[in-house]
Amino acid sequence: MRKAFLQLHLSVFLAGFTGILGKLITLNEGLLVWYRLLITSISLFILFRVQGSFKKLPWKDILPIGSTGVVVALHWLFFYGSIKYANVSIGVICFSLTSLFTAIFDPLINRRRFDVAEMLLSLLTLFGILLIFHFDSQYRTGIILGIISSMFAALFTVFNKRLIKRFDTYTITFYELSTGFVVLTVLMPLYIWYFPVASLTPGARDIIYLFILSWFCTILMYLLSMSALKKISPFTVNLCFNLEPVYSIILAFILFDESKMLNGAFYAGLGCIILSVCLQMFRVSRGHGLQAGAGH
Repeated sequence: MRKAFLQLHLSVFLAGFTGILGKLITLNEGLLVWYRLLITSISLFILFRVQGSFKKLPWKDILPIGSTGVVVALHWLFFYGSIKYANVSIGVICFSLTSLFTAIFDPLINRRRFDVAEMLLSLLTLFGILLIFHFDSQYRTGIILGIISSMFAALFTVFNKRLIKRFDTYTITFYELSTGFVVLTVLMPLYIWYFPVASLTPGARDIIYLFILSWFCTILMYLLSMSALKKISPFTVNLCFNLEPVYSIILAFILFDESKMLNGAFYAGLGCIILSVCLQMFRVSRGHGLQAGAGH
């Protein structure tokens, strides 16, 4: 269990850099996600071929895995869209609503009772985000995109909990991201039509950032988080990922001086989110979190 929590928090730390890289990369959200999926899929294929661990799956298995990959691709699109239309702090803080949507989706999809404690902790997170939303209306579009992103993130984790019972994490990761890449490639001409760009190719600096994003903040991060998901409930995984905004916001303050855009309401809301994470970790340490995830 300790190893699972170590893997989880290391993946959260790596996830904290995704918002920063999303801000640094000058491509729009559609091209950013497309290149991220391209580099990640090719890297995983080469890695598994070298290791001899690549597994061919029948179409009946690829379909549910690939569908989950489309969900994560949509999550990334809306997440980076939120950052582009607002800023890193707003984009990553909206991700904290994932715990609320997980507390709703997980019981509905897996047909279990709603957990009152999960809902209360999620409402504490929601209250924190409402405080943050109140401080400025100029980021309304970014906030809406961030909320939609958190919905897809919750669905992704709940669906993955089912998949890891049948397949290893390496196989799941490859087929999810490669399917997401194929689907996004098919849709990309339409996306570019509605959201035209000056250039389709990244510059030298963007290429470096994209490789960092793909290798460390995607491959390593997802393998660690899905390994942790074998021992920890989807709700707890997503609630722990609420720490991602803490890392991202600190980095955004240092790199982009975003602290000038924020006021007391933002910090009060962030405090509520951190409190919800601490309470959930205390709950898990008492054994309740294990019971909550036992039926998944």
